[in-house]
Amino acid sequence: MLLALDILLVALGLRLSESLRLVLPYGQQIPASGVVLPRQVYLIAEICWILALAGWGAYRPRAVLRWFQEAGRVVLGAATGSMILAGILYFTVREISRLQFLYFACAALGLILTARAGLRLYFRAIGRSRPGWRNRVLIVGAGELGQRAAAIVVDHSRWGYSLAGFLDDDPAKTGQTFVAHSVLSSVDSVSEIASSGKVDEVWICLPGRSYERIHWVVTQLERHPVRIKIAPDFFSLALVRARAEVIAGIALIGLREPVIEGPARVVKRVFDVLVAMALLIVLAIPLAVIALLVRQDSRGPVLFRQTRVGENGRLFEMLKFRTMREGAETLQPQVNVQTADGKTLHKQPNDPRVTRVGRFLRRYSLDELPQLWHVLIGEMTLVGPRPELPWLVDRYDSWQRKRFAVPQGLTGWWQINGRSDKPMHLSTEDDLYYVYNYSLWFDILILLRTPVAVLLGKGAF
Repeated sequence: MLLALDILLVALGLRLSESLRLVLPYGQQIPASGVVLPRQVYLIAEICWILALAGWGAYRPRAVLRWFQEAGRVVLGAATGSMILAGILYFTVREISRLQFLYFACAALGLILTARAGLRLYFRAIGRSRPGWRNRVLIVGAGELGQRAAAIVVDHSRWGYSLAGFLDDDPAKTGQTFVAHSVLSSVDSVSEIASSGKVDEVWICLPGRSYERIHWVVTQLERHPVRIKIAPDFFSLALVRARAEVIAGIALIGLREPVIEGPARVVKRVFDVLVAMALLIVLAIPLAVIALLVRQDSRGPVLFRQTRVGENGRLFEMLKFRTMREGAETLQPQVNVQTADGKTLHKQPNDPRVTRVGRFLRRYSLDELPQLWHVLIGEMTLVGPRPELPWLVDRYDSWQRKRFAVPQGLTGWWQINGRSDKPMHLSTEDDLYYVYNYSLWFDILILLRTPVAVLLGKGAF
């Protein structure tokens, strides 16, 4: 439905551009015949915009659940489609004015965003006013996986989902409440409940080792008019993203698929190179001044090299302006501090190893500026989890290693949300939030918020 609607709205945007060019008092006055666009322009525009929107994931089902992400994908898709269209029209139909083209881009984007916002409000209203319209979901399995699935159903009830309850083979759980819903009975009653007409979907959320039980449940449900969905028990594995595909008739599930791939990775890389080059040129003199101050403040090299862990666990030598005295790494055990909950902080505000200039550089993260070179050569990215020390990575739990599924960055979600004053496990949670919610739009927002976090100097030491 969204695809057909967008095709219509792009055409409407072109038609509005013709009217706006005549009505609005901007640009040179031209006759009405001069603003009428050829039919091939309509066709080319729709192809460019729809392909660009699809490339940015504007038609993925999951995007409808989050307005922020959906709107970001639409804006990026519209910008990409407009640039491609402008290039094609430059060599084909040069009669269209730049002002009219701008009217079209703004009108089409505004129409698409308005239509999608309206659809969201409509479906939300239906979900609230017509409970019978909702998909009633029965969850088989009340363990960790089932409870997480139930939370998703409850959180998205406004989009037409309602939770009917749980089934579980553990007798002790029968009658207990999870996510405000009860365990109705054992899994043996799944056929009886499915035949009652009180459920529309059955989500099987049993542990992966329960293969025979899962097969039995599917067999029992095949005779009933309910939709069957299986949630693989991937939560116990150190996975970031799984992808199902069929190769030569064999169903395969990829367990370590790239989070950023294809056009998204190309766009991110181009963005990194352009911004890094611009910043290195603009900051050339400040970088030279900082280097001179570091040299004058204490003995030792200007730059500090340290082995860090990059994307997919690859090691590289990361550069920073030196902020500590020589031999400071040997004193690390004396700096480590245990928190009340048993976690370890590897930094402290008044670290005696830090030099006078180094303290200033750290407060405003100026010691990180040499890492623009790593961004330029592809060892790092502008936005992403920070590269970690190998000895810290060796202590990671399996779930924490998911942060290495994306390029490690100069700034990130953790850096603008507390930085060094957070325990390691909380900073990792911030990093994983970025991994699971990556988009170029998210990168741009983090970059825009970074200067504020740096100037405030909160949590930097």
